Amino acid sequence: MPIPDFTRRAVIANLFRAAAYTAIGSPAVSVLAQSGFGASNQRRGMGSYTEPFQRQYRVPAMSAAISRGGRFVYDRAGGMADREHMTQAQQDTLFRIADLSKPITAVTIFSLIENGKLHLTDKVFGPAGILGTNYGKPPYKPYVADVTVDHLLTHTAGGWPADNNDPMLHNDGWDQAKLIASTIENMPLTSQPGTQWIYSNFGYCILGRVIEQVTGQPYETYVQTNILAPCGITGMQIAHNKERQRAANEVVYIGQYSEDPYKINISRMDSSDGWIASSTQLVQFLNHVAGAPNIPALLKPETIHAMTTPAAAYPAGDARYARGWMVGNNGAGSWWHSGSLPGSTALMLRTSDGACSAAICNTRTQPHQEMDSALYQLTWDMLQNVSR
Repeated sequence: MPIPDFTRRAVIANLFRAAAYTAIGSPAVSVLAQSGFGASNQRRGMGSYTEPFQRQYRVPAMSAAISRGGRFVYDRAGGMADREHMTQAQQDTLFRIADLSKPITAVTIFSLIENGKLHLTDKVFGPAGILGTNYGKPPYKPYVADVTVDHLLTHTAGGWPADNNDPMLHNDGWDQAKLIASTIENMPLTSQPGTQWIYSNFGYCILGRVIEQVTGQPYETYVQTNILAPCGITGMQIAHNKERQRAANEVVYIGQYSEDPYKINISRMDSSDGWIASSTQLVQFLNHVAGAPNIPALLKPETIHAMTTPAAAYPAGDARYARGWMVGNNGAGSWWHSGSLPGSTALMLRTSDGACSAAICNTRTQPHQEMDSALYQLTWDMLQNVSR
């Protein structure tokens, strides 16, 4: 999830310092074709970044990838994907990406908007809403029937926060339908939609159901076919809950400080936190969202502008939340999203000049914000130094 307030200032300083270096013309990254682990000098140079990070935060396996102009300049994985069976992480090894699932859901919503199947102003619940009365029984609690697609995208629905009472982390035996119905009936919204920014995993769970209602297909299937396949991505899927249910080539997640990654109902968190991917696949996705040389864009420029325009309710500053992305310079700068769950730390980022990067780990520390911040800094350092 986005960096909390007490660490955001330092992170933003690093982010925008790196962005400034790019803007004033620091040496360009040489363009390498994607092949194996890349050139030998690339391996030596980048190991000096990732290996200390892995040691400091006790990261068994890590994967990172970078592209410039739509071409990979770095693509590497290292460490133990499965320590028990001594399995090394490879470039195609899959990791849970946690909150990085939200930009995937947002891009899917905006593709449906482009196709005329949705509008940002569409109500979600109630007789006039997309989901009608499928969840819960009218009359709803105050504000529920006022929630729009845009409120869910921008985390401004007015409540359902990602805190200790996060609905997505409780009642693990319930399916999505029961969880949504119970939450909107028993967890009142605390403010009028559109007036406050409150980060909400539950809101993005609802967006997954909006996608299903509009398309008539399961969320996972629709995204795989209509968003990921046009990017040339196969193999990305929604995670399963238990270690024995892992996908082929998926890492084992390591909890620290008594966290258990396999107690989470991750499959229920599909559209908010549920995807597994490699860093290579995440960079492919980033390259296709707005396009790159010889890569067609998933979305039109005007749609990109709408998606990356900051939410009005988000506090003023250099970095703000838009619709599924944190953005810099009021949407004219970089876009990014971090991700954190027990056993998972992740980041993906697209700079204003079109460089794309992703980094994912199979653990997290506590307080996890420290590791989140360090991963931001690591990613920017790599962007500035890879293959110089």
